[in-house]
Amino acid sequence: MRIPKRSVTFCLSVFYPPPDFISSLSRNLRFHSHQFASRGNSIRSLGSSKLHTSAMGGMGMDGNKIQIERESASDAGQLSTWASPGGCKIDIGKQIFCNRSLNMKSIVAVGFDMDYTLAQYKPETFESLAYEGTIKKLVNDLGYPQELLQWSFDPSYMVRGLVLDKKRGNILKMDRHKYVKVAYHGFKEMSKEDKVATYGNTLIRDSFDEPDYALIDTLFSLAEAYLFAQLVDFRDKNPGKIPEEADYSRMYKDVRAAVDLCHRDGTLKQVVAQDPKRYITEDISIVPMLKMLRESGRATFLVTNSLWDYTNVVMKFLCGPKASDGCSTLNFEWLQYFDVVITGSAKPGFFHDEIRANLFEVEPQTGMLINTDNGSPMPEVGGTTVRLPIKSFQEGCRVFQGGNVGHLHRLLSIESSSQVLYVGDHIYGDILRSKKVLGWRTMLVVPELEKEVELLLKHRESRKELQSLRSQRDHIEDELHHLKWSLKSQGGSDAGRTSTELCELQSKREQVRLKHQEAQRECHQKFHEVWGQLMKTGYQNSRFAHQVERFACLYTSQVSNLSLYSPDKYYRPSEDFMPHEFDILSV
Repeated sequence: MRIPKRSVTFCLSVFYPPPDFISSLSRNLRFHSHQFASRGNSIRSLGSSKLHTSAMGGMGMDGNKIQIERESASDAGQLSTWASPGGCKIDIGKQIFCNRSLNMKSIVAVGFDMDYTLAQYKPETFESLAYEGTIKKLVNDLGYPQELLQWSFDPSYMVRGLVLDKKRGNILKMDRHKYVKVAYHGFKEMSKEDKVATYGNTLIRDSFDEPDYALIDTLFSLAEAYLFAQLVDFRDKNPGKIPEEADYSRMYKDVRAAVDLCHRDGTLKQVVAQDPKRYITEDISIVPMLKMLRESGRATFLVTNSLWDYTNVVMKFLCGPKASDGCSTLNFEWLQYFDVVITGSAKPGFFHDEIRANLFEVEPQTGMLINTDNGSPMPEVGGTTVRLPIKSFQEGCRVFQGGNVGHLHRLLSIESSSQVLYVGDHIYGDILRSKKVLGWRTMLVVPELEKEVELLLKHRESRKELQSLRSQRDHIEDELHHLKWSLKSQGGSDAGRTSTELCELQSKREQVRLKHQEAQRECHQKFHEVWGQLMKTGYQNSRFAHQVERFACLYTSQVSNLSLYSPDKYYRPSEDFMPHEFDILSV
């Protein structure tokens, strides 16, 4: 039996002020209309290079007039960023890299995740805030020792692509074949012998996954990985201070529970909302990039797991007009850059059309929710009229909560999944599911990539030296094997001279081996003192790099790098080489 739906008119916000303040604010707040053409037509220019307006009837909340200025990259007579003079030269750290051919002319809609995609959080402030909140939950709610409150967080220690061994308390970095190359127990490096003894069995190589392992595949996970390592060290050095039943697996479970508590009770988001500039990196290229996509005829949409109240805070900071103090004004002008906004999406479940999830339309001014059926408002039970949401100044944009990808396709009139490009930061929650389940085209944002490629460029000579030393080792070993077989075949004749040559070659091999080993460690530490290069483990691609290669059609360091390329660009990958082709063709 199908249960009739009814309108839901309550507010989930932890940020919204009392209703009397909202009604007072809505009377005083002036919204500015902007006419946008439908998809496929040019969007009307937003006006002069500086947008001057006023909120609260032209007065700030302190009674002083707020002068709002924001540079616009779509000024009259000014070309888009990619087409501006000198715009052809793109720094290596800002380039978009291609794994699979993608012709942007076939893309009709471009979608974005918000957290760590459009909004880049500052690890030294945001991740530290998350870390401190988690520590407090562990101590106050889960009974961990008070001395944990004295701990501090190093935001640069952990990297993405690591795997936590929950049972053993180990943190691993492996290559694309799932061979463990770097391993630490807490903060103590494991010896080669320990690594081989623990993870050298080929029968377990394919089991580095849940429930016994945790994947650190998002920047949100770095703080909890660091805290887990601290707890492992603390438990080993302080037997009895943590209850015996709290083994490594239980400690990880407690850390995850504490992190979830921080997000559920709104602790983190309330603090960020009070001062977004302290926790989020401002990127003035986002608005020009969104304008460019819309002016090129693409629909744009936002799909985020965050609820409307927090989404509005973050997006106002990133895309809304700014006052002279850098704070966002009280309006919803950022909605003009999107056709559809879906909050509380519960990704990756959102990408499964067969998952039945209610879709609610959100009234932006109040945060109220209206139950809908496939995107269309429904009347309340017993009523005959449909309650329509309050329309914002941006007529074309609608805000929703929940639903699934089927709702989104209908709202945007998407005929084929391959017409959608989705940009996200989470290899599992954003990229893998949207690619494998839907067939969407994908672009992964990897903020660490900018520094990585710049270091690669800077240390090219070191890489060449490593290759030379490796080649020397191979050559010497070939000579050694040749001499050993010569000794066997000579039957004792001139064996003395051959034996001397053998000793010399063995000594030379050891010298080159040590030199190569030291050079390799130095190169490793130039990228990261503990974990080395993000995309490599030795000479192999890392597991993280392998996932990027498999599931991301494109990848880049910042979402706004899209503004450096034509919206109609045909992205083509570089040629693949087999080992037998490399020395012949890679010139």
